[in-house]
Amino acid sequence: MELWQQMVRDSVHTVDQLVEKFGIDKKVAEDLDEFFQARINPYYFNLIRYPGDPIWRQCVPDKTELEDFDAAEDPLMEDAMSPVPNITHRYPDRALFLVTSQCGLYCRFCTRKRKVGDYEKISMRGLESAFNYLEQHTEIRDVILSGGDPLMLTDAMLEKILQRLREIPHIEIIRLGSRMPCVLPHRITPKLVNMLKKYHPIYCNTHFNHPWEITPESSKACQMMADAGIPMGNQTVIMKGVNDDPAVMKELVQKLLKIRVRPYYMYMADETKGANHFRTSIETGLSIVEALRGHTSGLAVPHFVIDAPGGGGKIPLLPNYVLHKDEERIILRNFQHKIYTYKNYADANNPNGFKSKNKLNGKNGKNASNGNGKGKKEELKPKKIKLPVMEEVNN
Repeated sequence: MELWQQMVRDSVHTVDQLVEKFGIDKKVAEDLDEFFQARINPYYFNLIRYPGDPIWRQCVPDKTELEDFDAAEDPLMEDAMSPVPNITHRYPDRALFLVTSQCGLYCRFCTRKRKVGDYEKISMRGLESAFNYLEQHTEIRDVILSGGDPLMLTDAMLEKILQRLREIPHIEIIRLGSRMPCVLPHRITPKLVNMLKKYHPIYCNTHFNHPWEITPESSKACQMMADAGIPMGNQTVIMKGVNDDPAVMKELVQKLLKIRVRPYYMYMADETKGANHFRTSIETGLSIVEALRGHTSGLAVPHFVIDAPGGGGKIPLLPNYVLHKDEERIILRNFQHKIYTYKNYADANNPNGFKSKNKLNGKNGKNASNGNGKGKKEELKPKKIKLPVMEEVNN
């Protein structure tokens, strides 16, 4: 048994352990266990600094979950978009492939808690029909392995899946959706990464939510993956009491870049049963984007999205940087709230846009005004545009 497997086995997961470790009332602990079981491995448990801290909130069951049922079990309609077991096909050229129900940590905000931890809900018996579906649908070029967490599989089992996928000619990209580099970095071993790099191109999207999760162990795990040629991205969920603070998120994304993990998505929390107490306002998310855009490297700024309830997919949100737009110009503000105008030139998509009077003269490429390019410059006389009143954004 490998170290990571032993750590999973040694996780806090029983009702009695919840009572002993966290002082949860036994009846509440029993109800929580029935709703969504706990799994807190020793590594992640030791990241907790005090009760109720950002690590605690992500992994320790809370009685609030039992009062928080005003949401669908499957808010993203994954099951409705599942043509065969283990496959969700929402987007035209890519598919989600669930390969295990198990995770190294059971996150209390999990949007797939209706399946996670239940061997019957994500079964290995569904793999063959999933492979058949992927083989038949030649429009699918990108497959995301998820679950559960695909890195909960043994190296041998994971390699069998990768081998089979690589036998399908139209599948170009394989992605791993795994929180293991963050929550149980001991899973990332030289043996694992040497196996993975045989099946390139492989990408990995991991999931850090707070700077305290970036430790020497998780940094080493991410760097091992990157050294094996696996580009690393990060998906973060904005959660109340965890990372709903611009300074915290800025620290997180900057530290991620240092360990070669590119911030990829920043999500509003899903409308998930038992997890609505984590949700923040959309304005909180926008204020975080405001604090990043222009104030740190663009490499550190993730796409801020809502994964639309009802299966609409990821929809991006931005602060209001566009103050006015018409056929001839767009008026913008930057991160310092300074105002700039950009001319909107005419083309096939916008035939009524601004038409320059200094067009190039076909054969010689000189300005149309005269042959030496020194003709009088035509100045654009801007229209008078009443700008909307801007609201001050407090970061």
